[in-house]
Amino acid sequence: MTESKPTDDIANLLRSDLPPAASRWNGFPEFNFVGGNNDADSVPLKTLAACAQTVLMREGRNLATYFLASGPMGYLPLREFIAAKLALRASYPCDPADILVTTGSMQALDLVNSAFLSPGDTVIIEEGTYGGAIGKLKSAGINYIGAPLDEDGIRMDALADILQDLADKGIQPKFIYTIPTVQNPTGSVMPLARRQELLKLAKQYGIAIFEDDCYADLLWEGDRPPTTASLDPDGRVLYTGSFSKSIAPALRVGYLIADWPVMSRILPLKKDAGSGALEQMVLAEFGLDHFTRNVTDLTATLKGKCDAMVAALEEQFGASAEFLVPKGGIFIWITLPDGVDTTRLAQVAISEGVAINPGAEWSADADSGRHRLRLCFGNPDKQTIRDGVRKLAEICHRETGIPSRSGNIDH
Repeated sequence: MTESKPTDDIANLLRSDLPPAASRWNGFPEFNFVGGNNDADSVPLKTLAACAQTVLMREGRNLATYFLASGPMGYLPLREFIAAKLALRASYPCDPADILVTTGSMQALDLVNSAFLSPGDTVIIEEGTYGGAIGKLKSAGINYIGAPLDEDGIRMDALADILQDLADKGIQPKFIYTIPTVQNPTGSVMPLARRQELLKLAKQYGIAIFEDDCYADLLWEGDRPPTTASLDPDGRVLYTGSFSKSIAPALRVGYLIADWPVMSRILPLKKDAGSGALEQMVLAEFGLDHFTRNVTDLTATLKGKCDAMVAALEEQFGASAEFLVPKGGIFIWITLPDGVDTTRLAQVAISEGVAINPGAEWSADADSGRHRLRLCFGNPDKQTIRDGVRKLAEICHRETGIPSRSGNIDH
């Protein structure tokens, strides 16, 4: 008879409603097109190291106190840099006192959800949106409704219909969650007039807007529109951004901006004794002289990788893969013919070293996203992108017959 291990007894004490058990991580696949990973060669290592040495020697004694002697909103020089950056790059003047430094934008999502939502509440999200936001709403028991998208973001006619239908049923959604600038996953940019209409509808129906601007610094086509928050005189917009895409994802530094009457109720929910201190100090020092150049160089690199992926998709999938060429960021959102189940395709592909994000995980309506997929081109080099898309097309053809031949290439 085999004796049970103590850990087996402990496992029996775990809650019964936990998510499925995690698998051990075994490294990245050969062709890794998932997640928000960015270009490794673009991480400004030497400059970050120099900034770290400078700021630590100058202010390192502040590590002896929680919050770096700046209070619970985060390191003041970083908040001042964020305010200056947003005023310069996004036409968004804001008070550093209203900026809360968070552990990535995901913590900002958690804080807003905790402050605004109770089980059974309703939120409007974009038809295709950040999968992490969908997962958080699901786990909290929130009802969410997907607003249709076009090449300019949320369709305002469809949003107006949704809001009126909810009002007729006596349901008031708490907020509209939107990624208007370099939308995730589509890469679209909402024009100014549409942002103004979004604000008009939110005011008409008495709801908030939660603007996620995490990819906005990586715009390479057209001028960056003003943030929706900057157009809002009523304090109706909550705004989140991040350094994960503009500098490096592993730094885990984001921020949340709201007028003080709202922020004062959100701040007590942040019970972590402050986000990472070293990261805040180094980013503040880096941002003063290096942020703009770094983003300019990174965006040029990402544009080149995007072009490589677009060319590979056109060559390997031909007309079978429909997509809008993104205006910035690190993702391409692809629609395949209805007969392709990308959840199944992802399972087969990962077993052969190709990782993709199936569209059902990034869609408000999982069924409508089942023939879509998201590919991240930020981390792989151009040759890996070409080779990975070729292999994905071969797997897709073998499993589904699509593309009927591997894109435009006879085999």
